[in-house]
Amino acid sequence: MKSSIPLLLCILSFLSCSPNTSNQQTDKTKNEVIVLGTIHSGHLKYEEYNLDVLRDLIKKINPDIILTEIPPDRFPTALKEFQETDSISEPRVKRFPEYIDVIFPLSKSMHFEMIPTAGWTKEMAEARSKKLKAISKDSLRAKEWNQLNLATAKSDSLIKASGRENDPFWINTNEYDKLVEIELGEYNRLFNEELGLGGWDNINEAHYAYIAKALDKYTLQGKRILITYGAGHKGWFHRALRKRTDIKLLELADVVTKE
Repeated sequence: MKSSIPLLLCILSFLSCSPNTSNQQTDKTKNEVIVLGTIHSGHLKYEEYNLDVLRDLIKKINPDIILTEIPPDRFPTALKEFQETDSISEPRVKRFPEYIDVIFPLSKSMHFEMIPTAGWTKEMAEARSKKLKAISKDSLRAKEWNQLNLATAKSDSLIKASGRENDPFWINTNEYDKLVEIELGEYNRLFNEELGLGGWDNINEAHYAYIAKALDKYTLQGKRILITYGAGHKGWFHRALRKRTDIKLLELADVVTKE
């Protein structure tokens, strides 16, 4: 009868090594996720973070997938327009130069997949604007409105005092997120519940539901996924994304070196 010792040693070796091998394999297949804060119309105004700078950053990030601040019901129209005319007139998408002038054109040469993930709706935005206007004019709500204005002024002044307010590398840091949170946290505390779907937590939850759905679809495929939203959303998204164990959450500076 042949000795079972070699077989036993083989089994023990497999059992001792396979968990590490499995962990290493999982690490390799985790998607890299980068949230790139944009400044919307500011890309047309500020040289430090103009459209050329944004274009160069996206090229260097080299994503496989871009999760966009475009509502799913608006994306097909915008894509069809771009494919047929090289231009976009869809009203919601047209207001974002980062998409019409940079990301859609780059999709021709870089071949990344674009996925719409914005929870925004026209009805929600109109209702939010109407409620905020009413609050701002209500003398009984003056204290609350003043609290928001003070928070906004403090946030703006600290951002300006940094001397880097339009630097994309600084905008994409935790320090920037904390300063923006002074305003947005107060806005959320005062009015989130009252604004319903348009409240700050509420709209971010709607955005993130689409983002999470896309991340779930492509989980553990070793892809690089770029999320492009207004920079104010970045801190909220990071808090949610840090709870996921199937991704590697990266900062811009982890991927792109500032020249």
